[in-house]
Amino acid sequence: MNSENARIWIWLTQAIGYNTSKIKKLYSLYPDIKKLYYGGINEWRHSGVFTSSDIDKLSGKSIELADYIIMRCKELDYDILCIDDEQYPRCLYNIFAPPAVIYISGKLPDVDNRLTIGIVGTRSATRYGLKNSYQIGYSLSKFGVATISGGALGVDCASHRGSLAADGVTVCVRGCGINAPYLRENASMRRAITVKGAVISEYPPDEPARNYYFPARNRIIAALSDGVVIIESGAKSGSLITANLALEQGKEVFALLGNNSPQNEGSNKRIKEGSAIPITDFFDILNAFDSLYATNENVDLQDISFDDIEAIPVKGMKKPKSKTIKPTQSQKTEIENTETKALPKEKSKNQASVKKTVDSKADKLKLKPTHKENVNLSDTARAIYHYISLEPVHIDKIALDNNIPVFKVLAAITELEINRLIEPVQGRRYKLKPEE
Repeated sequence: MNSENARIWIWLTQAIGYNTSKIKKLYSLYPDIKKLYYGGINEWRHSGVFTSSDIDKLSGKSIELADYIIMRCKELDYDILCIDDEQYPRCLYNIFAPPAVIYISGKLPDVDNRLTIGIVGTRSATRYGLKNSYQIGYSLSKFGVATISGGALGVDCASHRGSLAADGVTVCVRGCGINAPYLRENASMRRAITVKGAVISEYPPDEPARNYYFPARNRIIAALSDGVVIIESGAKSGSLITANLALEQGKEVFALLGNNSPQNEGSNKRIKEGSAIPITDFFDILNAFDSLYATNENVDLQDISFDDIEAIPVKGMKKPKSKTIKPTQSQKTEIENTETKALPKEKSKNQASVKKTVDSKADKLKLKPTHKENVNLSDTARAIYHYISLEPVHIDKIALDNNIPVFKVLAAITELEINRLIEPVQGRRYKLKPEE
C-alpha cells in the first residue's frame, strides 16, 4: 500500500461514493493519483470525469477523514489494498465499477491464479439448502478451491463453515465495514475465516450496513469468483443479482436442483431458461473447470460431518443457543458446545484423487433380485441398473460413483422405471424393484 495514494483514494470514495465507474476512469487518467488531488479544482474540472456536484463534494470533503480511516485500520490490523497497487486483483479491476479501496482482515488469496467459486443463496435456507451449502463449501475446499460468499445468514454462513471445516480458504465480502457489529451471530465465524482466508469490504472499518450496500457488494463476489453457485433462491433474492452480475462478467453460473418450493423459485427458473447449469453436488462444478484445479490423492470425502445444523443462523428461524467457532493450531475450526451429527457419506469415482470404497461383489449380489437380462436398455441405463441394488441409493451418489452427469442419470432412471426395473424411494433415492 502506498500510504499517500491510499489516503487520496479513500478521500475520493468518501466524497463521490463507492460503486462508481469514475474510479476506473480516474486510474486510467492518473496512474499517480496524487496529481489529481494536488491539482485542485482546476484539475478536477479539466479531468472530464466529475460533475459540478462532484466537485462541490470534493471541495467540501477533508482528507483528514481518510487519515482517520487509515489510523483505524492500523489499530484493527487491517490491510488496505488500492486500485493502483500491484497486488490489486485483475479480475476485480476488469469489472465496470471496481472499488477504489479494499479493506482486508486476514490474507486475500491470489484470486487471479487459483480457482474460486462463489456460493450464494437465501438467508431463509431450508435444511436441504444448508446441508448442500456446507457440503459444497467443504468439498471444493478439499480440492484446493477458494470459496467466496457474503457472510450472511443461511446459505452464505453454511458455505463458509463448510470451507472452514475442511481447513480451506474462504473469503467473506461484507456489505458494511469489517468491524461493524452487523450480524453478531457470525462474528466468531468471521474471525476463523481470517486464519487462512480473508474478510473484506470496500467500506471503511466501522461503516454500518445499509440496504443499498448489499447489491453493490454482490459485484465484488461475482468479480472474485470464476463461477457462482446459487443455492435456494427465491424469485426476488439478492443472490440472483450476483448471478446476473456473474453472467455479465462472463462467468459460469450454477444452480442447485431443488423442489418447487418458494425457496427454489428463482434458481429453478434460471435452470429452465438456460442461464444456470443445474448441479446436484460439488463435482458438477469441478467438471466445468476440469483444467483449472489440481487433484490431491489424499482427499477422502466420505467422512464429512455437519457440526449441528441447527447452530447455523438462518433468517426467520429461532435464534440458536450461542456457539463459537475458534481456529485451532492446525487452522481447523470447531463449533463449541454443540452436538455433531453425521452427514450421509458421499464419494466420487471420476478423479483418482477421491478414494472409493464399494461393497464386495458378493454382498452386492445378495441384494440383487434376478431380472431378465434381455431388456432393451441404453448403455447408461444398463450400467446404472447393474449398480443399483435393493438398498436405496441417492441419485447424487449414483452420478458420482458411476461418473455419469446428473442429467444423463435422470434420463436413465426414467428408462429403468418405465421398464419396471427400479422404483423410487423417498428423498430422491432409488432401488431395484422386486420381481413381480
